[in-house]
Amino acid sequence: MSRPGLTDVRPEHRLATIFEIHAAGLTLRRGIAAVVILGAVFAALHALDLEAYELSVLFGLLFVAVSDPGGAYLVRAREMALVGGAGTLLTALGFAAGGWPWGLAVLIVFAVTVLCGLAVCLGVHRFIGALLLNIWLLVALGTAVFDAHHGTPLHPWPQALAWLTASALWLAATCLLWLARGRKAETSPFPELPGDVSPRPLTRQVAIFAALRAVLVAGAVAIALGLHLPNASWLPVATIITLKPDIEQSKLIAEQRLAGAILGAGLACLVLLTIDNRYAVEAVLVVLAAVAASIRFVNYALYCAAVAATTLIAIDLPHPDTLAAEGERVLYTLVGVAIGVAGMLLADLLGRRAAGSAPQHAGRAAAG
Repeated sequence: MSRPGLTDVRPEHRLATIFEIHAAGLTLRRGIAAVVILGAVFAALHALDLEAYELSVLFGLLFVAVSDPGGAYLVRAREMALVGGAGTLLTALGFAAGGWPWGLAVLIVFAVTVLCGLAVCLGVHRFIGALLLNIWLLVALGTAVFDAHHGTPLHPWPQALAWLTASALWLAATCLLWLARGRKAETSPFPELPGDVSPRPLTRQVAIFAALRAVLVAGAVAIALGLHLPNASWLPVATIITLKPDIEQSKLIAEQRLAGAILGAGLACLVLLTIDNRYAVEAVLVVLAAVAASIRFVNYALYCAAVAATTLIAIDLPHPDTLAAEGERVLYTLVGVAIGVAGMLLADLLGRRAAGSAPQHAGRAAAG
């Protein structure tokens, strides 16, 4: 039997499938935890006058937490430490590359995106961690380019230290919680994400798809940096959020990612165009992060929308600007989404060709 929503091509049925709600999947406890943790982080950074490091601390905490696969604590600590360590290096690289020639920055993004795409060979869970780090590199690079354009000094290593500190604090908190619970194996705080860390073979299809993603993301960075567009940091982030992260991803999930990216970009633009108070924007950011943490099992498209809006607003947080600048970011976001859509169509085409050629090869082998 075919899956619902994949054979019915009528638009109203497709939309109903994409935005189908599963109320039983609501996880309020995780949303409340997100509000408490992120609210405390913002309050502490304001009290210490360290607002310049909000992005590094915020993404460091979130991405290291998401990289927790659950299970025995040594396994959990190893995976979180890998993301924390790699994220520290990418933080320094991203913030430093903002002051380098744009061609070198594009080359760095291409190389990192290829490696992150090939990380699926190390296990699905590590591939997800690599994808998050890939997004973080683009965020750090875009922030650094904006700062360099406006003459703000870049601080790559202090930013890296902020990421490392956030990672270490989360590791310490999970260790204390593990000890308090009697050193028992724990489930992942994000059980919807696969915890599989078993290696996979590197196939031609995986390599081609990793290269395709890298070309599209690096191309988006080249447009933003090569044309000297300081407000275009949203462009490559919108591209990678829209793209299918995995060639094996179903058509329905891909459509939900696309719908979520578009809705999230629109919501982020609405917030930034209507709210000019930094504290109010931070409050909206915390609420959106809590919503994303709560509705993963409710609807994947709406979850993607909340994640995209949270990411884009976080990028804008260090440098709120004029209405015209925000309008430019809206335009660049739409361009990034368009690049991602083109990439998804191309990936689907390559996937169908690969699927069609497989039976032919099998037939030839049997005839031989």
